[in-house]
Parts: sequence; structure tokens; C-alpha cells
Amino acid sequence: MTKQPSDTTPIEVSIITKDHEIKGTVYVSKFTKSNRELTELLNDKDRRFLAVTNAEIVALSGNATPRRYDFLEIHVDSIMIMHPASQTLFKESSKASEDIMKFRELRNRLSQTKPF
Repeated sequence: MTKQPSDTTPIEVSIITKDHEIKGTVYVSKFTKSNRELTELLNDKDRRFLAVTNAEIVALSGNATPRRYDFLEIHVDSIMIMHPASQTLFKESSKASEDIMKFRELRNRLSQTKPF
């Protein structure tokens, strides 16, 4: 188990690189505005690598098994997108797409019916 410094707070994040999606925890300063934490973490001129704990890496191409690491460092220049995992609504699957289509069809049929 990783011990965190008392002046930091953990944030679960999703990170996209050119080849991978990485989910894990990063630690940000408690003294940063809550909407700027990740931005300041990535824009720190002295930081070349971002520490991620409890990391899960999935290759974007293929169906490779996810790899898990207690600790991982990612070069900040390789990060294309990083966002808090709590802002992830859902990952659309073929089942979700099918359900969305069914809902739209039902909504269209209901909107065409006459009121009582």
C-alpha cells in the first residue's frame, strides 16, 4: 500500500496515450483550486514523469489482457488526455448502442400517438 504525503489528495483518473488507456490514482496538492488540479500537475515545468498508483493499462488496439501495476510512471509528453474517472459517464458498447436505438424508436412511436 502506498503512503501518500499529508499535503496531497488522491484523484482517480483515466489517461489516454497514443497506444494505451490507463486508469489509476494520481496525487495532487491540497492547496490547488479543485478545477485546476490536473492541469497544474501536467503543466509543472519541473515534472517530466507522472506517478500513478493502482494502475491498469489497456492497449487501445487489440483485445489484450489489462496489465496492473502498484506503481507506474508516465512521461508527461506522452499523455494526450487525462480526466478524473468520476467524470466518465459510461463506455458505450454494442449493447448500449442497441438499447439507445430501441429507446429512440419507442420515443418516436410515443410522440406519434394521440393524447387521451
